[in-house]
This record gives sequence, C-alpha cells and structure tokens, in this order.
Amino acid sequence: MTDPGPTLDALRREVVSRLATLTDQYAEVVASSRDTNADDEHDPEGATIAFERSQVGALARHARARLAEIDAALARLEAGTYGTCVVCGLPVQPERLEVRPTADTHVSCAGRR
Repeated sequence: MTDPGPTLDALRREVVSRLATLTDQYAEVVASSRDTNADDEHDPEGATIAFERSQVGALARHARARLAEIDAALARLEAGTYGTCVVCGLPVQPERLEVRPTADTHVSCAGRR
C-alpha cells in the first residue's frame, strides 16, 4: 500500500476550501435575507431564500463531517493504526482504502454498522 498521507492531505485541503466557500455562501444568503422584508411563509422570494439557506447549510454540514473523517484518518495514520479495522482489528482491504482512503473498517464490518 502506498503512503496515504499525500492523498489524505490533498482531500483535506479540498474539503477545507469547499467548506470556506460554503461558509461564505451561507453568510451571503443570510445577509441578503436580512436586507429584505421577506417573510418565508408569505413572500414568494422567502421560500427561495429559505431553500438556499437550507441547501447551503446541509452542504456545509456534509463538508464538516467529511473533514472529521479525514482528520480521523490522519490521526490513525499518525498513531500507526491506519488500515486496521476499528471494529475487529483485521486489516482493511487495500482496494477499499484506495477507493475510500478514510475507511476505518473492512468491508464485512462496514456492512454490519
């Protein structure tokens, strides 16, 4: 298995950048809703603003969760436990780590979670 560190570092940079963009977008949506008298329930534009806020918020939550997965994988790498299933202690298949470098379980244990 090749060193996953560079791949994980690149993924982390990508997710951090995406999260910064989403955070800015969310702030813009919130600011634009403050500048109007939109009533989400009664104003036709209010529903759009609420949808945008909800959508960007959900994407940001997903990015934060992805970042946590990457950080956990980096911590396992530093601790020397990367590639070991956290459920049963068996090695995680190299093919699985190639496709999903943040995987912390092998396929059998992942199916039971």
